This record gives sequence, structure tokens and C-alpha cells, in this order.
Amino acid sequence: MSKLLKISRRGALAFGALMVGGLPVRGQLVDKDPYALNPGEYTWHPERAATGPLSIIVSLPEQLVFVYRNGVRVASSTCSTGKPGHTTPTGVFHILQKDKNHHSATYDEAPMPNMNRLTWSGIALHAGNLPGYPASHGCIRLPLAFSQLLFGITHVGTAVIIANAATQPEDVVHPGMVLSDYAETELGETADRLNKTPLPATTPEDPQVLPLAVVVSSADKQGYLYENGVLAVQGSVLIADPGKPLGSHVFQLVGAHDGSKGLVWQAIGFHPQSAGAAPDPSLDVIKRIRADNTLLEAMKARLHPGFALVLTDEPADSVTRTEKGFVIITDDPKTA
Repeated sequence: MSKLLKISRRGALAFGALMVGGLPVRGQLVDKDPYALNPGEYTWHPERAATGPLSIIVSLPEQLVFVYRNGVRVASSTCSTGKPGHTTPTGVFHILQKDKNHHSATYDEAPMPNMNRLTWSGIALHAGNLPGYPASHGCIRLPLAFSQLLFGITHVGTAVIIANAATQPEDVVHPGMVLSDYAETELGETADRLNKTPLPATTPEDPQVLPLAVVVSSADKQGYLYENGVLAVQGSVLIADPGKPLGSHVFQLVGAHDGSKGLVWQAIGFHPQSAGAAPDPSLDVIKRIRADNTLLEAMKARLHPGFALVLTDEPADSVTRTEKGFVIITDDPKTA
């Protein structure tokens, strides 16, 4: 059983606005349990995992951000998310754009340093005011110093889970190509490709590898492949025991594992709405899914470390995927 991230709501903290001259202060690096952090404080331990795929979990009730690399928590920080009337949407996002010196196109050119964009309609991770409770217009505000460090390790395509409950990443090993018949003969070819393919670059101007994400929706019975934030391929999927929910999960590819003769994934279960109810991720849920050849061949041709497979029971097509309860990506032309 995965250990759930602590999601009980903390009371609003009377620390006031952490601002100097209208700009965010740097914040303070501390060595504390994440749940003991005060507004503006953060932890940073990159030595715990120097390389590997990155994932970010934003806990809305706790107003905390957790950063994992290769399933190891390397950082945590306080944050401030959307206030009533401007709530931060929940679901799985992928970083669409990075801008170190961004200014809002919506709110009077307000500075948004170290911006990692999550939607084109205005949701992002960036440095800002941290009063100790939700106070933003929907973005996730971070301490300035922490936002600088985070900006340095994220890449376009990094998975960001915003939820009320989530599990810590767990290793699962799959015996072959996911969403297929698990033929071990595929493993050698896939492992060879992964060994030669790096993670997407942290500098957007140097795209060595285009970030890849595949969304499987049991409601649509479809799989959607996004390359560099753009829908590239769509294909049908067959789900065994269709009356049983898939749940909400993210499986992020780490790489090939010679000893286990399989592909290693970091699995995260999450629940967008209810605190304390995140599903436990399991390889069994993937084994229920088969994709058509169009989607499988597109995945195989593009596979790279850090590839994210997202499973959901919610609709994920172009009409519904920007709904509050499930947000993966948006093609809304508005900017912030």
C-alpha cells in the first residue's frame, strides 16, 4: 500500500504577505519536515537523486509542493494557490512553456518570475506572494529562491499533479511495451532506444527530445498522444472489465531494467477532489488496457525517459479536457 501524502487541512497562518516593494522575497532554505514549513520556507536536497525523470505534486489542502526525481523526494516548498472565485484547477498538467522573466498579460503586467506554464489560459508555477493561505488568481505561487531552483531542473513536458490527495511515487516494472500484449521480444528494441535517448532538455531553446505524454480515458475509450504539448495521434483502446474504474494514475517511464527484464515506471495515484482518497497505483490497471496499432506505433517511435502515461475515468477529449475536475492540457489561445 502506498503511503499517502499528508493532506489534512492546516489553518490559515497569520504571517502576512511575504512581499518587498511589490515583489516576492527570496524565501528561506530550511532543514525541516515539509509539514512543519512556514510560509516562504522550502527544502532542497538534489543530492538524494541527481538524475532521472522529474514529477511535481501540488497539495491544495496543505498548500505544499513536493518535487520527486526517480521517485525520491528531493525538494518541498510552501505555496499559495487560487483563492475562492479563482480556484486552482485540479488534475494532471504538463509544463507547456518556461519563461524566467514573465509578466502577466491579464493582471497589469504583474511580474511572474521563473514561470513554468501549465495552461495557456493562465495557470502556472511562479514566484509570488505567500501569505500562508490560498490567495492567487489560480496560479501556484512559490518562494523566489525555490522557484529559481525549480526552474533550473524542469523541462517542457514535466508532469505536474495538482490534487487534494496523492500517493508518493512507487516503482513498478512492466514486462514489455505498455498498452500492448507485453511481448518480451519488444523489450530489447525498446530498451536500446531508451538507453540512447536523454530526458527532454531543461532549456526550451535546445529541444533534444520532444516531451511525450499519452492520456487514456475509459470514458472516451480513446488514447491521446501529445508531443511537445500538441495532440499528435489519437487511437482507440480496449479496456478489460470495463465496468471497473481505472482510477486516476500517472505512470512515468524511468528506463529499462536489465535484471527484471522490463521497463521501470514511477507510479502515482491521485484524487482531484477528495482529501485522503487517492487510489493506490498498480501495474494491474495497465494490464487491463490494449491500444490500437496506430497509437502503439506512435508511442514506440517517440518513447523517451520521462514519458508520462496518464489514466483517467473522466472524458479527456478536446471538448471536456479543460473542465475543472480534469485538466491535462489546453489549446486556449489566451496567455497570462
